[in-house]
Amino acid sequence: MTLLTLPTRRDEAWKYSDLDALAVAWPLNPPEAIRVAAGEEIARVVVQDSPAGSVAIKDIAVVLEKGARATFHVLNIGGKLGRVSIDVTLHEGAHFELGAAILGGGEQTLEIVTTVNHVEPNATSNQVVRSVLGGKATGSYLGKVAVARDAQKTDASQSVKAMLLARTATANAKPELEIFADDVKCAHGATVGELDTMALFYLESRGIAPAEAKALLLRAFVGSVFDDIADEGERTRVEAAAQAALERMLNNSLSLWEREGARSAEPSGKGEGR
Repeated sequence: MTLLTLPTRRDEAWKYSDLDALAVAWPLNPPEAIRVAAGEEIARVVVQDSPAGSVAIKDIAVVLEKGARATFHVLNIGGKLGRVSIDVTLHEGAHFELGAAILGGGEQTLEIVTTVNHVEPNATSNQVVRSVLGGKATGSYLGKVAVARDAQKTDASQSVKAMLLARTATANAKPELEIFADDVKCAHGATVGELDTMALFYLESRGIAPAEAKALLLRAFVGSVFDDIADEGERTRVEAAAQAALERMLNNSLSLWEREGARSAEPSGKGEGR
């Protein structure tokens, strides 16, 4: 459903968004509509890498007929406000697969919002989202799975993990289940953390420089969501864009740490006079 008025903080799907930036792009374009016929399969790769300072909002509405399959891979890295939302309706025996990553720094607000509607029996869905955030960035994943009364034998899962490169960054994870059927298997999990210090120590003890060790761990953390992109060219393009974004974030983080270290090492100017 297209909103006719600008959202407020009371609108759950926009609770963590940059509403001032959103006002610049309002009203939004209608969602891209995709219908997958019975027994058919599609694969889509969405890379949101708009220029700095811009507002980029991509809405997609997907209907999967009986036995249809859709696989989406999403990389959200660009703009002052970058948002990708996917609304999926699954009919009998359909399957929806999502592998997504949010990589943000500076003062970016980046969002992935999904609504997965299981309306008939035996449909399945699996969503995996990874975020890396630095600076004062805000990264949000809001994922609702709605299971209708007739959608027995639904199997739905969500895995959401976020990594913070700075304590000033914010990760919001809100997986949500709304279940009216009684014979279903639904699971979700969300964690927010920092780089594993023991893993960093291990890599550094093997002669790997600290910056390179951080980059290796972050690439492994994010890269897994893109491993199953079937088209090799698309997979290479997405992985290269993700790696470039991670390198920018790490460089900015290292520069900040160096500046803070330099400030802490400066003389206080309050030495005792004689």
